[in-house]
Formats: sequence, structure tokens, C-alpha cells
Amino acid sequence: MENDRELLEAAAKAAGIEAHWGHGWQSDMMFTRCVDLTGVATGREWNPLKDDGDALRLAVKLGIQITQEIPASSRFVPKATAYYREHFSETYGSNPFSATRRAIVRAAANIGKG
Repeated sequence: MENDRELLEAAAKAAGIEAHWGHGWQSDMMFTRCVDLTGVATGREWNPLKDDGDALRLAVKLGIQITQEIPASSRFVPKATAYYREHFSETYGSNPFSATRRAIVRAAANIGKG
């Protein structure tokens, strides 16, 4: 299984997002280039594993379908599933949002690798 860094790199590639890793204390953060209101080039953190908006934009851009599987019986585990030619399911207990974001990024990363 890939680590988060590899997943993010492959997902960014799939979406055509030009992103780079930060330096120093920001070395575990990925940034995209953007321009502020004054026209100065700057960066914005991009992390669909942690940010709902980044994850949703990634899913929409790539046409990834998202479903929630919430079983009627407590004997089954709820899952978030992202689909793009393959299903990428993540089980969740108390955090369906995190599971959904991870499923989206896994599907996007698969697109980026193919």
C-alpha cells in the first residue's frame, strides 16, 4: 500500500494539478501555486486527505463516483467507496469524512498511475 505522500503525488498528477512539497517545517505539506488579490504569486496547501473541499474538487474533476454504504444491521461495517473503473472502499467508525476523502484520493491516485 502506498503512503500518503505517494497517494497525493499520484492524485495531483491524475488531476493535472501542479503541486510541490514544502521545505523545512512545511516539508510534509503539498502546495499549489496561486495568485493573491494583489497579483503576487503565492502557494496554497493542497491536501485532499485532510480537506473536504480539495477532495470534492478532485472527485468532480476526475469524475469519481462516491457512495456511502451504511448497513441496516450493526453486524456490518459502514464504508465510503469511490469508484472510477475500480472500487476503493474505506471503512469508517466515527469519521465518515476522513474515510470518504481517503477513498477519493486512492481512486485518483490509481488514475494517476495508469
